[in-house]
Amino acid sequence: MLAALAVCCAAPMALHGWIPNTGVNAGSLVQTLLPWSGLVVPLLLGIAVVRRSRAAAVAVLAPAVVWVALFGGALTDKRSGGGDLTVVSHNVNEENTDPVGTARVLADADADVLALEELSDASATVYSRELAAAYPHHAVIGGVGIWSRHPLADVRAVPIMPWTRALRATARTPAGPVAVYAVHLASVRVSAAGFTTDRRNEAARELAAALREETAPRVVVLGDFNGTYQDDALAPVTAGLRSAQREAGDGLGLTWPAAFPVVRIDDVLVRGMTPRAAWTLPATGSDHLPVAATLSR
Repeated sequence: MLAALAVCCAAPMALHGWIPNTGVNAGSLVQTLLPWSGLVVPLLLGIAVVRRSRAAAVAVLAPAVVWVALFGGALTDKRSGGGDLTVVSHNVNEENTDPVGTARVLADADADVLALEELSDASATVYSRELAAAYPHHAVIGGVGIWSRHPLADVRAVPIMPWTRALRATARTPAGPVAVYAVHLASVRVSAAGFTTDRRNEAARELAAALREETAPRVVVLGDFNGTYQDDALAPVTAGLRSAQREAGDGLGLTWPAAFPVVRIDDVLVRGMTPRAAWTLPATGSDHLPVAATLSR
């Protein structure tokens, strides 16, 4: 029975892409929590030891091998030196009671470009004031904003939802222009109806359409995607972009909830640039951790 259970645990891990998203959206839910599926390995191994079952112990290798194949690369430090551009993305949380302290954490990161999501009118004023010295150029539309050390041009809202949750601008960096997107996809919920992702998925499709029309050779998409890079429902966006954390991070880089992160729903995605390093910043007054990356042409 233990051996059969081990195989049954390995199967959805290995075949997560085949789990359908009809009904309760089980596919997205499994893929969102996929890194934690490895916890079944020590649990089953411990039971096998207690039961003194060699067959069960050998069978536990199945989920172990699958997990390592999926996430083993994340356990190594892939960060390197160099890079032309350092970027930071942070969902600052509209209910954040310490925007001044949050702004100081972000300024201390010494990034070239900041993308902030879930801004309120009041907090946007605070961030604009606190970040003005280090970031003379900024643009805020709706609940998203971009702060930059370099001039911003071609600023416009990206219509992914009925209200503004995405912003695009061209950062005129010394290494050349970079199209920067600040994005906040719709929230998801787990309820009796299942994993509700319809609005997020529709926003992702709208964002993907905008990115397909983007002509800039270098593109950086920063934001809260309310989903992980592994979630196939976000493939319209992620299929054409590379995750800085996956390519140049150390560990899984989990970001939410900040007090005990279990998923990485905040990310730095790029096209036409090479990630050199990716990491998370210290906690702020938000329920998300900020994410950072250094990129090169």
